Amino acid sequence: MSEGLEDTQLWPGEKPVAKPPPQQEAEPEPVAEPESPAESQAEPEPEPDDLPAEEDELPRTAAAEHAAGGFSVPDGYGVIEGEPTGARRSVGVVVGRFNGAITGELLSRALDELERAGVGREAVTVVPVPGAFELPLAAMALAKTRRYSCIVALGAVIRGDTPHFEYVASEAASGLQLAGLETGVPVAFGVLTTDDEEQARARLDKGAEAARTALEMADVFSQLRAAAGG
Repeated sequence: MSEGLEDTQLWPGEKPVAKPPPQQEAEPEPVAEPESPAESQAEPEPEPDDLPAEEDELPRTAAAEHAAGGFSVPDGYGVIEGEPTGARRSVGVVVGRFNGAITGELLSRALDELERAGVGREAVTVVPVPGAFELPLAAMALAKTRRYSCIVALGAVIRGDTPHFEYVASEAASGLQLAGLETGVPVAFGVLTTDDEEQARARLDKGAEAARTALEMADVFSQLRAAAGG
């Protein structure tokens, strides 16, 4: 008898019935072995800063500390702008002794700038104080005498390993601003706040800059008073 037909005795006239082929059991699918921790963690794509030099095609430049370009007021507007001139001006200078190698140079450059601007030595009063924290109190005292057209505050706060730096720098800045606001006498901020001594030495011209700022603001205030009185 042919394969696949029932192997049984048939009655006359009965046709053999095909026997379905035996079903083959499906082979179990292979189970993937769990990945090792090293294989399961895909390596992250490198950040732009981590790219090799040949893959990083963007030019890199150091961030500028100041925005370049000049400043001008459009034509047709009234302008009161001061000049850093020292003619007939008395100037008070408060300077911190702490970090004296830095503050001494700041003072020297500020005094040189005042002299170049026409401020005589007899018109300058220097008040040394222990450190930057004491600058606002001394500036306030000088301003309240009404003998000075402006005040120049000089100091150096260098970052250390404690939060002391943030407290001193913040209090010095806000205190000096308050001295000017309460008295109406310009107080120029010539306090360096740097991470190390090298950064401070690179910014010693801040002394001369503070002197020019103080004289310019004194001239602005003088013009405002004259305009109000006229």
